[in-house]
Amino acid sequence: MARVVAVHGIGQQTRGEQSLRRLWLPALNDGLTRAGATDLLAEPDLAVAFYGDLFRPEGEFLAVGDPPYTAADVAGGFEQELLLAWWQAAAGSDPAVVPPDADTLVATPRSVQAALRALSGSRFFSGIALRAMVFDLKQVSRYLTDPGLRAGALARVTGKIGQDTRVVIAHSLGSVVAYEALCARPGHQVRALVTLGSPLGISHLILHRLQPSPLSLGGRARGVWPGGERLVWTNLADGGDVVALVKDLRPVFGEQVRCAVVHNGATAHDATAYLTDQLCGQAIKDGLS
Repeated sequence: MARVVAVHGIGQQTRGEQSLRRLWLPALNDGLTRAGATDLLAEPDLAVAFYGDLFRPEGEFLAVGDPPYTAADVAGGFEQELLLAWWQAAAGSDPAVVPPDADTLVATPRSVQAALRALSGSRFFSGIALRAMVFDLKQVSRYLTDPGLRAGALARVTGKIGQDTRVVIAHSLGSVVAYEALCARPGHQVRALVTLGSPLGISHLILHRLQPSPLSLGGRARGVWPGGERLVWTNLADGGDVVALVKDLRPVFGEQVRCAVVHNGATAHDATAYLTDQLCGQAIKDGLS
């Protein structure tokens, strides 16, 4: 089994294991180099736990790309709540985004269309088609509400984690899958969990839907620790990363989570930008040593 297992995030349904390995391996080694490592990763050291195809619609003649979603396809409840949370986060980090409660919107309901329109003008979602934005929303929703899809994705990840695996590094929605996969494998030998641009800290939308369910400590929900005492969990989030709404995971998973804010420039949520950061490289280096 590989020493490092990578778990991708949302929007990767048209890629695969090999294409993601070609993207992630050089970026991982760049991060290790920034951290002063001399023992870089070779191709056999890295396994990509790919589950994106579970979200990809079956091919049909004359149909190309993501489903032609519109604002009307954003479901009530979880999807609309997450969309509003993204809007609020984007407005908080990007002056060009009109916040949901701005005076200019007093006469306009907090509609899905208004949220999508505001996000389409943000730096974070620049260049992302509306249907792709809605598809990303639905990927998060489906993972948390579709038991069959969730089981399939978890199986892909747990199947890659062996006795030789020392580091699991997960991006975006993949951090949720990786967390649950480690919880489902008691006694695993993983020494470093590195989460990048993670939504795990969104207690009102994500935490209470996790498997296993969070514990109740002093009247507050606390996520189960995903390993033994030797596991070191490092969480990195860019200040402008809208998906990582909550940058500090310690209030919901404990003080032992090491949390840091990094700077990815214009590519706040990009996986490779996170991977090349020195702090990411250091966390991986520590887990392998």
